[in-house]
Amino acid sequence: MESGTGVRRMRIKLCARRSRRRVPIVAAALGALAIISTGLAPAAVADGVQSQQWYLDAMNAQGLWKASTGKGIKVAVIDGGVKPDTKSLRGRVLPGVDVAGLPGGATHDSFGHGTSMAELIAGTGRGGLKGVAPDAEIIPIRIGLDSEDSRKSGVVSKAIRTAADSDAKIISMSFGSRRPDIGERDAVQYAKSKGKLLIAAVGNDAEKQKHIGYPARFTGVVSVSAIDATGEVGKFSENGNHVILAAPGIDVPTWCDGTFKSYCAKSFGTSQATAITSGSAALIWSAHPDWTANQVLRVMIDTAGRDWPKNTPSRYLGYGTIRPAQVLLKGKGDPGPADIDPLTNTKTPGLSTDTAASPSASASDSSQTSKNPSGGETSAAGSASESSSNTTMWVALGAVAALVVIGGAGAAVLRARRNT
Repeated sequence: MESGTGVRRMRIKLCARRSRRRVPIVAAALGALAIISTGLAPAAVADGVQSQQWYLDAMNAQGLWKASTGKGIKVAVIDGGVKPDTKSLRGRVLPGVDVAGLPGGATHDSFGHGTSMAELIAGTGRGGLKGVAPDAEIIPIRIGLDSEDSRKSGVVSKAIRTAADSDAKIISMSFGSRRPDIGERDAVQYAKSKGKLLIAAVGNDAEKQKHIGYPARFTGVVSVSAIDATGEVGKFSENGNHVILAAPGIDVPTWCDGTFKSYCAKSFGTSQATAITSGSAALIWSAHPDWTANQVLRVMIDTAGRDWPKNTPSRYLGYGTIRPAQVLLKGKGDPGPADIDPLTNTKTPGLSTDTAASPSASASDSSQTSKNPSGGETSAAGSASESSSNTTMWVALGAVAALVVIGGAGAAVLRARRNT
């Protein structure tokens, strides 16, 4: 804290990148793979950008949308603002709040990041990105990101509390910082007590450091790592005993910048993975509106793609890759008790068992997921030869091509999600 000013300097990092270099690996580097970032000109946006959204086919989005489109679910996007009048977001963005007091308000986006995340979640696909949950609605909660590293103390905490007090069921957070904001832990617990599902990016700096940032590091937040079309985790994607789920985050298009003139098809980051996870949760919750956040998360964990025991999550992929088709099209996943957190196996304050689980859901893996109090870890496998290249974990029900995870089980850990 800077003496007498009430302002501290804490840099918040966006968790999406538009880079010329991307290296997806599992556990150990397999060598550099240079990929040139491609911008799609406005004339090519409508068809071109959607043809780059490879994960929609992999997830069997067309089949999913016959079961659920996210209708009735609001997602709070805490980010650098959301531009509501891009072609793909028209009619999908609700009035938001700018908790940082920046020029332009909640609907001003200087970077294109927040708008990209909103489109990945709820874009209609009319002239732009198609969202995973195209009938969901976005509530933008604006904070200062990236270049605004001198911020009002407590702005992230205020943003989370503002989202918790809104009509949003899901809070999507594609950003992070090395140190928590003042009051951020309490804000997370407050949002949990209000029945919100909090989803956050683990970060993109694994090549330089091994540190999952905040808010992803907090107990109660679903932290997400990024995979590519083969199911391999990105080398950049932070790893450790806080990773909960993995989702597509490599070669996922986003707006190139805040001019909103073109999309960059080869962008990557755990930001995109977080938004796609949020959209998937919206699909499930829309189809099961009587479920609680605990139940939505429990079925996502139950049905996640993995070839390792559920009680020994991977430090790279957590409980596995998201597979909403298993829930929506196959009826798999046990919602379990409404008021028990599937990560900690403890009661969530503020929630009641009066909200009963739907008895129609069948359990594909009904064992209770809980954190390991010992905090022990197995050794992390470090070579590609130890990968599970013949295991189909990242596969869409009914999709044309099955996508195979290479090396997903090579880094399993016996993990305790620390109470940070």
